[in-house]
Amino acid sequence: MDIMYRVETKMMDGWEFTLQKPEDPNFKPVKLPHDWAIHAPINRDMKQGTDQGFRDRWGIGWYRRNLVLEELKADTVYQLQFDGVYENSTVWVNGQEVGGQKYGYSRFTLEITDCIHEGDNQILVKVDNTSFPADRWYSGAGIYRTVKLLECYKNHFNPEEIQVKTAIQGDTGVITIMTGVSSLVKACISDENVRYTGESEDGMICIEIPNVKLWSPEQPHLYPLELSLYEGDEIVDTVELKIGVREIKMVAGKGMFINGRMIKVKGLCIHQDAGCLGIAVPPEIWRERLIKFKEIGCNAVRPSHHIFASEFLDLCDELGFLVYEEPFDKWTGGAYRRYFETEWKRDLECMVKRDRNHPCIFMWGVGNEVENQAQASMLKLLKMLKEHLVTLDDTRPVTYAMNPHFKYESKVDMSKVIDIQKFVNEVDDMEIYDIDERVERVRRIAEHVDVISCNYQEPWYAAIHKAIPDKLILGSETFQYFKGHPDQMKNFSEEVPWMDVEKYDYVIGGMLWTGIDYLGESMGYPSKGRTNSLFWTNNERKPMSYLYQSYWSEEPMVYMAVMDNSLQDEGMKDHWGAPRYASHWNFPQFNKAVIPYMIATNCEEVTIELNDNPIYVKKPCSYPNRMITGYMPYKPGTVTVRGIINGKEVCQYTLKTAGTAVRLDFDYEEINLDANEGYEKLFTVRAKDMEGIPVFHESAKVVFSVTGPAEVVAVDNGDLSSSEPYDNNGMHMYRGCVSTVIRLTGKKGRVECFAFSEGMDTARLVINVT
Repeated sequence: MDIMYRVETKMMDGWEFTLQKPEDPNFKPVKLPHDWAIHAPINRDMKQGTDQGFRDRWGIGWYRRNLVLEELKADTVYQLQFDGVYENSTVWVNGQEVGGQKYGYSRFTLEITDCIHEGDNQILVKVDNTSFPADRWYSGAGIYRTVKLLECYKNHFNPEEIQVKTAIQGDTGVITIMTGVSSLVKACISDENVRYTGESEDGMICIEIPNVKLWSPEQPHLYPLELSLYEGDEIVDTVELKIGVREIKMVAGKGMFINGRMIKVKGLCIHQDAGCLGIAVPPEIWRERLIKFKEIGCNAVRPSHHIFASEFLDLCDELGFLVYEEPFDKWTGGAYRRYFETEWKRDLECMVKRDRNHPCIFMWGVGNEVENQAQASMLKLLKMLKEHLVTLDDTRPVTYAMNPHFKYESKVDMSKVIDIQKFVNEVDDMEIYDIDERVERVRRIAEHVDVISCNYQEPWYAAIHKAIPDKLILGSETFQYFKGHPDQMKNFSEEVPWMDVEKYDYVIGGMLWTGIDYLGESMGYPSKGRTNSLFWTNNERKPMSYLYQSYWSEEPMVYMAVMDNSLQDEGMKDHWGAPRYASHWNFPQFNKAVIPYMIATNCEEVTIELNDNPIYVKKPCSYPNRMITGYMPYKPGTVTVRGIINGKEVCQYTLKTAGTAVRLDFDYEEINLDANEGYEKLFTVRAKDMEGIPVFHESAKVVFSVTGPAEVVAVDNGDLSSSEPYDNNGMHMYRGCVSTVIRLTGKKGRVECFAFSEGMDTARLVINVT
C-alpha cells in the first residue's frame, strides 16, 4: 500500500487583493500576512476612530489565489486552514462555497476535497469589515495569519482532538496522550539520543521519562513528540508536537508553584498589532519583542483579549513565557455581542483545543470586564463558560478578569449600549462604593473561578483575601506606576502596584497594562493608539521599563532619567501613565536650574557624579518603591550613576550632553540571517554627534534604501501622534531614532541597508543572507 504521509504547505505568496469589485483588473499582488487597514487613509472623523486608530478600515476586501495541483492523490483529504481572518470571511474554491468564519481571531479548517481538480484551482476569499461596532482596539482587516494547504490520508489524525497531559513523580515525568482516534497509534518522545516510546489502540498512551528535564520560564525545555497512526502495518499519518513537562499548583495563601518552586507572575498585557505592520505580524517580529520583554525580567504575557496566532504560542513555549489566554473580551455587549449567542462555544473550543498542549499556557480566561458584573445574568454565563471549558481541559485554572467597577442591578438593555467600555467604566449613581458590598460581589464571582483575577484592584486585595482566603489573586491588569486608593480607583501618589505582589504571598503576580504601545483605544486625535506602556511600537524602551527591570531582574543594573516637561503629550491616559522622564542630559534652555531625576536599580546602593562632583543619594531601600528620586542642577557634561553591591561597583550608567547631530548609526554594523523568504526584521538608526553620543532631540527625516535580496517594508518611529504613512521608505526621527522593517526575498546574497538624512553622514548596515 503506497500511502502519503501528512503534507502541510504554507500558502503565503501568490495572492491578489482588491477593495473593489472582485474583477480581474482590480486585483493587485500581495503577500501574506496582509492587513489592508494599516495602509488605509487616516480619517479623524471616521466612525469608531478612537478605537481603530483613525485608520479608515471599513469595507469589503477580496483575496484570490491560484492553487496548482499536479495530481489528485487517491484516498487523500484536502483541507484549507486559516489561522485567522479579520473578519466575517467566506471562502469559495472553484466557485463553490466551502465555508468561512465570523470571529476574526479563531482558526478554521475547510474541507475542499470534493471541489478541487488537477491543474489550476481558484481560491476566492471575501472579508467583510462592515459590521459595527468593531473591537475597541485596532483590529486590522484581512488575511493576517498563516494559511495552509493540508493533505492527509483519508484515515488521519485531527490534531485538535489530541491532548497531552504531564505530571511529575519524583524525578520521572509522566506523559499521558489522548490520541483522538481508536486505531493503533505509536508515540515517540526524543531526548538527545534516547527515545521513549509507547503505543495503544484505545486512544490513550502513557510514557514515562526518567530524570525528566522540566519546562519552566527559566529553563523552557521542550521534548519533540511524534505520533504515528497505523492502518495494518502501514503508517498513514504522523503528527509532530513539542511538549513541556511541568507541574503548576495553586496553594491557597501561599502562591503559585511551578515544579515545586514558588513563582511570581511578572507579566505584561499585549495586543497583537506591531505598529507599522498593523496585525500582519510574522513570528520573527514577535520573537524580537518577546526577547526584549525577557531582558527586563518579564516571564508572562496576557494576549488581550482574544486568541493570538498559533506561532506566537510556539515562541512562548520556546522562550519561557507563561501565558494567560482568553477567547474574547465582552460577552453580550461590545463587538462580540453579535456572535456570542451562536459562536461562543465554537470560539472557546477553538482556543482550548488548539492550544491546550502548549506548556506556556498556565491559566485560561473566559472573559474580560463584562457587562452586569457579578449580577445574576452575568454569573449564569460565567458558570456556563467555565463548566464547558473544563470538559475540554481540566489541567489548568480557569478565571475571569474583573473590572474594578461594580454596579447595583439595573434594567439597561445591553443591545442598545454602543460604547460598552464606557458603560462598564462610567461612574454613575449605580456605582457601588462600600468596600464590603464590593467584596461581596467579588465573592460571587469567586465561586465560579479558580483564581480571582483583578483589573486595577490592588487597594482591595487585603479585604478580598480576608473574605475569600481559599482563592489566590492575580493582578490581571495593573497600572504601571500609580496605585489606586481604597476610596477611589485613581490616586496619584507614588505607590507602584507591583509592591503588592511582593508584599502578599496570596497575590501570584501582576500584568501591566500594557507591555508595548498599540494601535487603537486612543485618548483622542492626533494619537492613533495607547501610549502608556514600557516600550514604544518600534521596540524602544521607555524609562519605566528600567524600573520594572529593577523589580524583576537579578542581573545587577542601574539606570537614570530626568524629568523633561518639554516633551510632547503622547496622548497618555492619566492614571495608566507615568511621570515624564527621559534619558538625556540636554537642557540648553536652563542655566543651573534644578531638574528632578529618577534612578532605577536592583543594587544595594548607588552613587551619582555630575562632572566628577559627587551628589549624595540615599539607598534604594529608603524609598517606598525602591525608585530613587531627587534633584540636581543642570550643568552640561556627564552624569555618572554607579550601582554598588557589597561595597563594590557592579554596574554603571551615564548621561552625556550631546552636540549637533552629524551622523546616523544603525544598532548593528553587520549581521547574518538565513535566507527565509518573507522573513522580516526591524532595524533602528540613531542620530549621533561627533563623539558618538545619541542626540535625543533630533527629529530630521531619514530615508532608507536596500540593495540585494531584500526590500523595505515599512517605517516606524514609535510616535503614535504622527500621521506619516508606515508603508514608505522614509520617516522623521522621534526622540533621536527611527526604525525600518526589512523583508528578505528568499535568495542568498549580500544585503546593504542605507539610512540617509540631509546634513548627516549616511548609516550603512550589512546583512549576510546565507
